[in-house]
Amino acid sequence: MSARSLRAGLPSPLRTLLRAVVLALFAFAIFGPLLNLLLWAFAERWYFPNKLPLEFGLPFWYRVFQPRGNALASLGTSIWIALLTVVLSLAVAIPAGYALARLKLPWRGAILLLFLLPQAVPNLPVYVNIAQVFYQIGLNGTIFGVVLVHASHGLVLAVWIASAAFASVDASLEEASRNLGASPWTCFRTVTLPLAAPGLIASAIFVFLESLDEFTGTYFVGVPDVTTLPLLMFNASMGGNYQIASITALLLLIPSIGFMLVVERFLKADVLAMVGR
Repeated sequence: MSARSLRAGLPSPLRTLLRAVVLALFAFAIFGPLLNLLLWAFAERWYFPNKLPLEFGLPFWYRVFQPRGNALASLGTSIWIALLTVVLSLAVAIPAGYALARLKLPWRGAILLLFLLPQAVPNLPVYVNIAQVFYQIGLNGTIFGVVLVHASHGLVLAVWIASAAFASVDASLEEASRNLGASPWTCFRTVTLPLAAPGLIASAIFVFLESLDEFTGTYFVGVPDVTTLPLLMFNASMGGNYQIASITALLLLIPSIGFMLVVERFLKADVLAMVGR
């Protein structure tokens, strides 16, 4: 008996109740951790076995935003690294995405698959070996070394989305521009690039968010000279200071939610349909 026929055999009130229970479980799985995060962020005292904080307050927020709290400096470092990662990733992704979308390259599928390898290989052994190499050439503990590590993962999103963005542009528009006497560069700059811009903006936002939240690569390559907000959150968690860890997590969560709303506006169905093609 199929699930559909089983649901059809249930009384209507029971089906409604079952649907409500399933939705409630999904809502709890999604919003439960966020609610716990908010409680810890504003909890002043919370001890086991109490189900809720004993006292709410803002003293830990004051500690985070004090100059010696290091949160603002770490946030600035995280944003600066994320911006550099976006620039480096797009500098590679735009020409690579255009070539993969427009040129008849041999082994095109293998090239796209090659960009997925950093996601397929376990991160930990890769970062350990990268840290050893960077230590030998003087890149360990530098902003540029951390940016290179972040870009190795950001290129996966950047190249695939850029390739889909350029593939979604109607080639006849480029041909019409060339027939009117435009040079290849003028055609790319005035026709192709503006039409592909929404997908490229979405690609940049994805890379920015992944870099902003990256912890493992920064830990192995940047510590102790480069401190980002995820590293600060990790140190607070390991020290048992869950209030500080929750506040730094919220600082990372707010831009992520805001940028994802922007991505939903720019990343249209025609671009998504071209991903991997």
